[in-house]
Amino acid sequence: MKKELFLQLVAIFVITQALGLFVADRLIQEQVSVTIVNDNPQDVSNSAGLFVYIIFGTGLLLLLIKFLKDKILFFALKALESIVIFGTSTLVFSVFYDSILMVFFAIILVATRLVFYKNVLLRNVTSVISTAGAGALIGVSLGIIPVIVFLIALSIYDYIAVFKTKHMVTLAKSITAKNLSFTYALPTKEHQFELGTGDLVMPLAFAASVLTTTKLAYAFPYYFIPPIIILVASLIGLFLTMGYLSNRVGKALPALPPQAVLMIIAFILLKLVGV
Repeated sequence: MKKELFLQLVAIFVITQALGLFVADRLIQEQVSVTIVNDNPQDVSNSAGLFVYIIFGTGLLLLLIKFLKDKILFFALKALESIVIFGTSTLVFSVFYDSILMVFFAIILVATRLVFYKNVLLRNVTSVISTAGAGALIGVSLGIIPVIVFLIALSIYDYIAVFKTKHMVTLAKSITAKNLSFTYALPTKEHQFELGTGDLVMPLAFAASVLTTTKLAYAFPYYFIPPIIILVASLIGLFLTMGYLSNRVGKALPALPPQAVLMIIAFILLKLVGV
């Protein structure tokens, strides 16, 4: 992997996960979570429910791409992007300062994104904030086993969607062509690589879920160590994927499966050493 791509990947990953862990820590402290199917975070039916939401959302996006004219599709996807940015940024901003003013800041961020919709750096900024908010909230709302089940299900789906049905490739092309905040842009001199926000949401969700248990067992800052180990394993998985892609420009590859394998191995090792 070339140095330029490596540095961008590390920077985006570290910033996103650090922000996300901070948000998750505050959400746990404030006992904030969401009900997915039921209010028992250890119930695996929540994993199934969340997976169904993902499939439904993906199917809806594919239908929009297939049937809407390009200009109408652009406005529809921008509206969806604005809703996501507003919701997640409000959550992230509120952990720093609990005030109605944070809603105003979220509105400014959405408005700025709408005006400068072609700006790649701003796209990455909003992707970082959205990922941090979504990943932290999912993680504190699901127990570790449900998160692992959800992670495995998404990894299998990711493989099928890229290599078999290939509909994820179609979706990714449409999103990146419109510079939407559902992927990260990693531009180099030769090529602009794209990384889906889901590939950073799921590691954060796993780490945040682990944090809900380690926060009760260890003092600050030691309770962050197991989640960080999980995230390091995820980053290694990303290195493997992006390193492979960097020598095969134009080829699509699901990033989540190798991340999932390495994160689960890291979690098992942590359990074996009594963490």
